[in-house]
Amino acid sequence: MKDRKINIVVCDDHRLFRKGISALLSDFDVIGEINEAGNGIELLQLLENLETKPDLVLLDINMPEMDGAEATKQLKKRYPDIRIVVLSMEDDTQMVSFLVNEGINGYLLKNADPDELEHAIKMVMKNDFYFSSSLSGAVLHSLSARNNASKVIAELEFSTRELDIINLICNELTAAEIAEELSLSARTIEGYKRKLLEKSNAKNIAGLVIFAIKNNLVNI
Repeated sequence: MKDRKINIVVCDDHRLFRKGISALLSDFDVIGEINEAGNGIELLQLLENLETKPDLVLLDINMPEMDGAEATKQLKKRYPDIRIVVLSMEDDTQMVSFLVNEGINGYLLKNADPDELEHAIKMVMKNDFYFSSSLSGAVLHSLSARNNASKVIAELEFSTRELDIINLICNELTAAEIAEELSLSARTIEGYKRKLLEKSNAKNIAGLVIFAIKNNLVNI
C-alpha cells in the first residue's frame, strides 16, 4: 500500500456529512478515488459497477433501506477483501462487539478529529484493525467480560509465544515489526496469526483484538 493510493467509498445517508467527509478525504495524501453511497443498497449497486473495487468503505450504521449492519454482512459475502470502518455517533459496546463479529475492521466515532480519521484509515490498511481513541479507554475496557485469563489460556492452549504475539498485535505492530521484535520471520508470524484466528474463532484481526480484550489477555 506504500506505493499506491487508497480508494474509498463513503456510505452515509446524510448528504452534507457524506460530502464533508469526501472533501476531507480529498485533502489526505494517501487517498485516491473517492465514491459515495446513501445506503447499503446504493453501496452494493455502486460496487457492482466499479471496475476497480475500493480498498475500504467508511460505513454509517443507521441508514434507510439497508443499514450498516446488513451492508456489512453483504460486503463480507461478496467482497471479503474490502476493509470496513464504521463511522458512528454511538459508543455502544454491544454494537461494537456485534459488528466486529460480523467482520468490520474498525470503529470510529463521528466526532473524531480529522487527524484521527486519517490515522484510522492508515492503520486499517496496515494492520487490519483500528478502534477510536474514545473507545480505547473506558468503552473498550467495559467490553471485558472479566473472564479468567488463565482458564482461557489453558482451554485454548495458548502458548507464551502466541500470547506475546497477541499483545504485539494489540499494540498495532505489523507482522514485519513483530517478526523483528521476536527475531522470527514475517512468514512465521503470519502463520501464528492464522492459528490465533482459528483458536479465537475470530473473522479478522479486529475480532482477535476484541477477543483478547474480552478475555483479559491484553492490558488496555
